[in-house]
Amino acid sequence: MALSESVTTCLSPAVHYMICDLGFEKTETYDINNIVSENGEIRWQAITDHICYLESDQIVDYIKSIRSLGPVCASVNLHFKSMTKEQFVAQYALWFQWTNYTELCLEVFDVLQYTQTTEIALGLMKLTSCLERALGDVYLLIGKDCPFLLRDLLISEELAVIFGQTAMNVLRIFIGSPYGLNLRNVLWHGFASPQEIPVKYCAMLLFLTAGLGQLLQTYLLQTKHILIHRPYMTFISLEELNIFPDLNHETLALTEELVKLSSFVLKTMLPFWLAALTAFKQGRYADCMILLLPQLEVGLRLLFTATNKCPNRLLTAEVSLSIKSMLAKHLNNEEINQLPLVLEEPTMASEFLWDFLNHQEGPRVRDHLSHGEINLKTFPREVANQILAFAVTLLCRFSDEDMIAFKEHGVIKPLMNCASCYCSRFHPISRLKKQVLECMKSIHLWSELPVVPEEQVQAIKRFEGNAETTSAFVSKTSEILSQLYQYMPHNCHSSDDPVNSDQTDRLLTKLCDMRICTLYSPRSVLEIVVVLRKIITQCHQVSGQVIASIELRYKQWINKSLRSRQRQNYLRMLNSIKFLLPVLRLILVLITLELVNIHLVDKKNAFDYQQYLKFLKSILQYTENLVTYTNPEKNKWDETMELTNKALAKIKSFSDKKLTLMQLAT
Repeated sequence: MALSESVTTCLSPAVHYMICDLGFEKTETYDINNIVSENGEIRWQAITDHICYLESDQIVDYIKSIRSLGPVCASVNLHFKSMTKEQFVAQYALWFQWTNYTELCLEVFDVLQYTQTTEIALGLMKLTSCLERALGDVYLLIGKDCPFLLRDLLISEELAVIFGQTAMNVLRIFIGSPYGLNLRNVLWHGFASPQEIPVKYCAMLLFLTAGLGQLLQTYLLQTKHILIHRPYMTFISLEELNIFPDLNHETLALTEELVKLSSFVLKTMLPFWLAALTAFKQGRYADCMILLLPQLEVGLRLLFTATNKCPNRLLTAEVSLSIKSMLAKHLNNEEINQLPLVLEEPTMASEFLWDFLNHQEGPRVRDHLSHGEINLKTFPREVANQILAFAVTLLCRFSDEDMIAFKEHGVIKPLMNCASCYCSRFHPISRLKKQVLECMKSIHLWSELPVVPEEQVQAIKRFEGNAETTSAFVSKTSEILSQLYQYMPHNCHSSDDPVNSDQTDRLLTKLCDMRICTLYSPRSVLEIVVVLRKIITQCHQVSGQVIASIELRYKQWINKSLRSRQRQNYLRMLNSIKFLLPVLRLILVLITLELVNIHLVDKKNAFDYQQYLKFLKSILQYTENLVTYTNPEKNKWDETMELTNKALAKIKSFSDKKLTLMQLAT
C-alpha cells in the first residue's frame, strides 16, 4: 500500500489537463455586464457564443468550448466575489427557487467568498445533486419516466424543449458528459483531490443554475404549467441499520489520528477525511457522508489496483471501475478478483458495502445522496454513524503493524468485532429470511384471536360433518411435515409433533439464523429466491386478511349484527382456518428449508431446474388464489378446501420424488 504515499493525483493526464489547465489557457477578461444585465438577467447568448462545434455537424467540441469559456467562468467568479450577501440575495435568490433548495445555493455563494478547497468541492457535489433533482422535476413537466442518469437527463428532448438545446449544451460542458469537465462524476467517485477543482467552475455552475431558473420562468409563463417537486425519500426501519455502537468524542479523536497514518487514505485526499470528521462532530451528517463516501471508493480502488496489479486503473476519471465492479468475483479478463480475498472475511467489507450502497432494498446511501433524492437538512445521524464506523474499521485493517495499539483500543475494538461478524441484511436472501419470520409472527397471532364458543358453532348442524375433513387435512399436512423434517440440518432438531406451533416457530427461527452465502449468488439462485419471496408475500397477505376478518366477524357476532348468510360464512371461515393454519406453516417450513439449501439449485440440470421452478410457481399460484378466496369481499371459504387439497397433493408428490433442494443435500 505504498501507493498511498506516492500517488499525487487520481486524474488521468488528459482529464487533469482538461480540468486544471485547459480553462486557463486564454487569459483575456470579460466584462460581466456583457453576461448579466443590471437587473440580474443572465444573457445566455453571451455564454452560448463560446460553445464551439465540430465542423461536420452540431456535436459540441468540448476542448475548444472549455478553453473559450475559461475567461467567462473567471469573470463570473470575480462578479460573485465583488457582491455582498445582501446584493446576491436581492439579485439571484428568486432564480434559485426552482431547485427547491434556495438555501443551498446561498450556502455555495458563502463558500465562494472564502475559497477553501475542500468546501468548494463539497459545495459542488451538493449543488450538482440538487441541480440533477431539480432538472428531473422539470423533465416531468412534459416527460413521463425521468432518466436515472444525469447524462441521459441532459440529452433528453424534454429539457431541450423547455430550456433550449444550446443551454443544455452549456450545462453538459460542466456536468453530465464524460467528454467535458464531468465535475459531478469526478468528485462523487473520488477522483479529484480538493486542490484540483478550480473555484471558478463552482461559481459558473451556480450562475448557470440561476440562468436556468430564468429560462424556466419564461417557459412556465408561456405554457401555464406548474412545477411540482417530487418528495424526498426517507430512510425507514433505521433499527435495521444499527450495527455499530454510537461514535463518541474519544472515538472520533482517535479516528482523526488514524486517518493521518492509515495506508487506506491517499495523502492528497486527507483534507476530505478530516472535513468529514468535522462535519460529523458538528451534526452535519449529510455533509459527512458526501465527503466520506467518495473516499471509501478511493481507498477500495487503491486496494483493488494494488492487489490486482493494475495501477493504471487508479489513475482515470472514467467511471468504469465502480464499487460493484471492484467487489465482483471476476475481473474483466475473467481472472479472480483479489480484492475480496484481501478483505479476508467478505462479511466485513463486501457484504456491508453491498448492503449500504448497492442492494436495491438497502439504504443505497450514495445513490440517493448523489442524485439529490434526500433532504440534506434531515439526514439521520444513525446512517452516518454506521458508515463512518465502518470506515474506521477499514482504516484499522489497512494500516501498518505498529498500529496495533489503535486496533486494540477500548473504543475501536468493539467496532472491529461488530464488523467481523456482520451478515448481509439487504440481499434478497436476507430479505426472504426476514419475510419468513414476519409471516411466522403473523400466523402465530391466529391462536390469540377471539372465536365463538364451540357450543354455539355446534348449534348449526350443517357444520358437524366438517370435523372429519379438517382432521384429514391436518393429518396429511403432518405427514408431509414429518417427511420434510428428515432433511433438517443436523443442528436443527425436528419436533415429535410436526404441527406444534411453538416448536415450528422455534425451528423456523433457528433455520433463519443459519448463515447463507449471499456474495456472488448466480442468476439461477436469485430467480428461485424471487419466487420464494412472492410465495411468502402471499402467505403473509392471507394471514393478514384472516386476522382482520376474524376480528371483525367476531365483533359482529357478539353484537348480533350478522345476518344469517354472514353467520354461515363466518363459521365456514372458522372451519377453514383449522386446516389453513398448519398448511401455511408447512409452506413456511418448505420455503425455509429450500432457502437453506438454495445454492444446490446449480446442481440441477436444465430440465430438472425448469421442473423445480414450475413446482414453486404452482405453490405461488395456490397462495395467490388463497389471497383471492380469503378476501373479506369474496368469502370463498368452501373453495379453499379443494384448493388446499390439490396443493398438498403437489407438495407430497414432489417430495416423494425427492426433487426438492433439501433432498439434494443428503
